[in-house]
Amino acid sequence: MRKHIIITIILLVVTAYVTVFYFKNLNPPGTNTSRAINVIPNNASLIFEFNNDEGFYDILKGNKLFEAVAGKQLFGQLDTLRTQLLQNPFLGKFFDGQNIFISFHPSADKNFLLLFTASTAKGFEASAVDQLAKQPNTGLVITPMRTAGKKGYNIYIKALKQIFYLVINDGNILSGSFSKELADECAAYKKKKNERSFVLLSEQQNTNSLANIYINYNQLNPLFSMLFSNKNTDIFKSLRLLPGVATLSLNYKTDALMFNGATTIQLDKAAAYLNLFTNQQPVINHLKDIFPSTTAYSINFSVSDPLKFTTTLSQWYIKAGLKNEKEQLFAKVRTETGISLQKDFDNLLGNEFSVVTTRYFEKLAIISVKDGSKLNMLLTNVSKTSSENSGQFSYDKLPFFLLGDAFGIFKHPYYLIIDNYLILADSQGELKSYYDSYINRKFLSKNDQYSQFDNLLAAQSNVAFLIIFKNSEQIFKRDMDDSYYNSFEANDPGWKNFYGASWQLSAADKNFYTNFCMRLNTDTAAIKN
Repeated sequence: MRKHIIITIILLVVTAYVTVFYFKNLNPPGTNTSRAINVIPNNASLIFEFNNDEGFYDILKGNKLFEAVAGKQLFGQLDTLRTQLLQNPFLGKFFDGQNIFISFHPSADKNFLLLFTASTAKGFEASAVDQLAKQPNTGLVITPMRTAGKKGYNIYIKALKQIFYLVINDGNILSGSFSKELADECAAYKKKKNERSFVLLSEQQNTNSLANIYINYNQLNPLFSMLFSNKNTDIFKSLRLLPGVATLSLNYKTDALMFNGATTIQLDKAAAYLNLFTNQQPVINHLKDIFPSTTAYSINFSVSDPLKFTTTLSQWYIKAGLKNEKEQLFAKVRTETGISLQKDFDNLLGNEFSVVTTRYFEKLAIISVKDGSKLNMLLTNVSKTSSENSGQFSYDKLPFFLLGDAFGIFKHPYYLIIDNYLILADSQGELKSYYDSYINRKFLSKNDQYSQFDNLLAAQSNVAFLIIFKNSEQIFKRDMDDSYYNSFEANDPGWKNFYGASWQLSAADKNFYTNFCMRLNTDTAAIKN
């Protein structure tokens, strides 16, 4: 018996030793994701991850999709870095099969700064870069440097006539940028304990994914501040205020960028309006079918239980410090009209409500209700009527306190009831324009390109952002920083080659399942190869 116990103990020790030795030395391609991301400064808003594998590059060859997203100049830079560094005979073996991360960072001079980060295969030493520096006719001039106590290199790339600043981080994680400012920031960056800027995929999911995007919603506002000179722009505003992170994987199509995955809400952050929709069930989206054909961008909200939504909305006003203002407003309405507006409106609220901006800068709220006739009688009490189904609210901020933050732009709106829809706008002219679209069925959904685009989207969600690029051009021209707008307009291929983009959030386990889609114009897709 003693002999068997001794043999068993010996076998356990040997097994443990072999296991530790195996995993200590295992360094398969595509691993080390967390170590690589941990050296990226936490002011990154987006990180794009792909595998340095011929299969991925084969997809890019002759395909207009990725070139249109990145722009011709950036796409050219990426291709040059790939051929001259990632696939260089002296360095290629250390990057082969490793995951590459491209992160987007804000700068003091309102420019996008890109950081390239990669783990290296076992056996990498800085001497490999030194050997490359000694080789003739490489098209590279390599000079050693030190920054924040770390070794690095200035690499002048003759083909680009630019310097690429390369830093060797702990664990032989390499980071580089065409910005010395960002390279220095990366070298000095130390991730704080328990700091979590991004949620990572499991190793199995990462291995099976062609490419991934990591998003820190908390850092989207600095990104938009660079893009837009108009600080009051409301494009995707609610999304930019969402306290959370997303990890999305690419579903490859030749004519569309499609990513899906999880958005994780950070509960320790201040409550955001979109958090209210995590307590609902996804709903089939119907309101988009009556968006006007001139729609530039929109946000659509869908709730499975309207009364539950209005209850959680009331709690949101308390957290936002607006409880007293809200109660005073509805108390005033009750005193002057004798009706309980909030309770009656909540009982009539349907499953969807949206805000639409048109190419003519019109702002519309489109709200589904259970009974348009009953709502009309209710609103007659709190409005100055101009016809049997239209008028102007007599009280300020009613849309905000009835439906929440996204409707705060309608301070003292005009309204129109058509069938079981309540339409709000800041002028009678805007209401008349929408009425013409509704009666004559001039809807976005009647457009063939939109139908092809819509077929790629999830049928149901709780929050859906939509942008139609052609219809948004004049808004971009007014609100965007001139340098970015000029780039947007001039690049070919570029953003104008896309028809539209959609960002959909569907409640799942108190968080959101997320779908992103951006599709090329039909004529662009036809000449993609």
